[in-house]
Amino acid sequence: MDLKTTSFSVASSGVGTITLSRPERHNAWTGRMHTEYRWLLDQAESSEKVRAIVVAGDPEGRAFCVGGDSEALSGHAAKGGYDPGTPDPLATPGFGVRPEFDAKFAHQFGMTKPIIAAANGAAAGVGLAVVCFADIRFMATDASYTTAHGRIGLAAEYGLAWLLPRLVGLTTATEILLSSRKFRGSEAKAIGLANDALPRDEVVAHAQEYAANLIAHNSRASLRETKRLIYTDLHRPVNEAVEDSEKLLNKLMADPDYAEGIKALHQKRPPNFA
Repeated sequence: MDLKTTSFSVASSGVGTITLSRPERHNAWTGRMHTEYRWLLDQAESSEKVRAIVVAGDPEGRAFCVGGDSEALSGHAAKGGYDPGTPDPLATPGFGVRPEFDAKFAHQFGMTKPIIAAANGAAAGVGLAVVCFADIRFMATDASYTTAHGRIGLAAEYGLAWLLPRLVGLTTATEILLSSRKFRGSEAKAIGLANDALPRDEVVAHAQEYAANLIAHNSRASLRETKRLIYTDLHRPVNEAVEDSEKLLNKLMADPDYAEGIKALHQKRPPNFA
C-alpha cells in the first residue's frame, strides 16, 4: 500500500511503530488513514519480526489525533449521513476470534500482539478511541483529551460507552461521556485511563522501551494467550475463565519456553525465549 497518512518502522527489538502522519492537520482521522491503519495492523500482526506494536502521533505535530477531519465532518453534514470514506473490504486483523471482536477497533482485542498507545499529544473523538482500544496507554501529561461527541451533537462513538466504564469505572466514565469535557494526561493517569503520563516529547520513546522490555521478558505464547484471556474473559462466566486458564497451563508447560523460563529463574538471569 502507498502510505500517505501513516508510516511504519520495525526496530531490531521486535517493536513495530505505526505513526499517524498528518501533522499539518493535527493527524485528523480520514477514511484514508483508517484504511492505512488497518492495513498496517494486519502487516504487523502477520510479521514474524514484529512482537509488539506501538501507535504514535507524528512528532512534528502537537497532536496524537484530533478526531475526524473537520472537512470530512462538514461533508457528512452536507450529505445528511455518515460516509466512512473507506474501501470495501478493509484489512481484518484480529477478526474471526470472537463475534464480539468483529467490529471497528474492537478487532484489536482479537490480535495476538500487544498494542501500546503512545498518545504524545491531544486526542479527541476517534483519536481517543484509538488510544482506549490499545492494551497499554501512555499519555502526555499536559495534552488535552476528550470524547468530543457531545459538542457536535453526536452520541458516544466507536463503543466508548462500553469500553470507558470498563477502564475507569461507571461513575467516572459517565461523567466524561455525558460532559464531553476535556481532561489532561495527568488526570487520565489519576483515573486509571493512562498507565503513565509523561512529558509529550518522552511518550513515544517510553512506549517503545516498555514494548521492548515486554518482549524481552515474556514469551510470544505468554503474551498471545494472556491477551486472549483478558478480552475473552470479559464476555464469559468466571468458571469458564478458570477452566480455560487451567487448560492453558497444561498446554504451555509442554512448551520449550516454559522450561527456559524456569531455568532462567533458577539461574537468576533473563530468559532467552525462542
